[in-house]
Amino acid sequence: ASVGDGGSSPDTEYAGSGYAHSKAILLGEHSVVYGAPAIAIPVEALGVQAWVNPRAEGLYLESDLYTGDQCDTEHQTGPVRAAVAAALEATGQPGAGLSVRLHSTIPFARGLGSSAAVGAAIGRAIGSMAGRTLDPEQLNTIIQAAETVAHGKPSGLDARTVVADSPIRFQSGEVSAISVGGEFDFVIADTGVTGSTAEAVDSVRVQREAERGRVEGILAQLAGHADAAVADLASGAKSALGEKMSTVHGLLASIRVSSPLLDSLVAEANAAGALGAKLTGGGLGGCIMALASSGAHAQQIRDALYRAGAVHTWHTKVVP
Repeated sequence: ASVGDGGSSPDTEYAGSGYAHSKAILLGEHSVVYGAPAIAIPVEALGVQAWVNPRAEGLYLESDLYTGDQCDTEHQTGPVRAAVAAALEATGQPGAGLSVRLHSTIPFARGLGSSAAVGAAIGRAIGSMAGRTLDPEQLNTIIQAAETVAHGKPSGLDARTVVADSPIRFQSGEVSAISVGGEFDFVIADTGVTGSTAEAVDSVRVQREAERGRVEGILAQLAGHADAAVADLASGAKSALGEKMSTVHGLLASIRVSSPLLDSLVAEANAAGALGAKLTGGGLGGCIMALASSGAHAQQIRDALYRAGAVHTWHTKVVP
């Protein structure tokens, strides 16, 4: 298979390979920053594949964002260098030379876990080159190394979700798997506008300092909806979950982390019969997610979102 089709490369060419999927926050954006729970789902429709080979010295990277050996001078490749260093350390090869080839279908800086998935794929590839399967905590340390370069102070939510095989509840670093009692069809649509989680989080912090009562009330509501959604997923209650998603979008808009483009895509998804729709991630750009009633309905929502100006859409399922 070629690198461009998302397939794995021939084993004869590479000493190790690894893969990780994308992620989306279902509920709990922004309130999670203040110790409240968030619910996140694995997004199997998008991912990162990494292939690695030993080389004499240094790091050579081949990727869509950058190709060359000056990774330390390229801001966007900082997370790659950090993940490689942490993974070599974890496998007892600190400082070894390495050639890394990456192929990603996750759009960069859209709140879908791109840097975390890169870290996970690299960690797994270097582990496979060393003939080892890294344990979850070793892998998490590698991903967090990439995330820290990408985001400064990552919560750890992305790192846990890009390696999860079911939805998770995340709160203050603690993770638990959520049982799923039915099929949920989600549509994710990309505005094409880069989101800035740091900027959005800072904006909410400033609002909270200026209007503590109002903003803390909204954050408490966001937390309550996230916690209540665990039961919706467990019982397969699609309509109830959809209602929470739509309510939460309104709450996020009220703390000014939405945008006219996000709002218009949410409105279009709802007009196409979505059970609920909201921005996902930090906001101020990035993506929305909508809950469809079926796979066929998901395609109808995707078509409507393309007509409304989405640059990409994806259909991802959460199943029992």
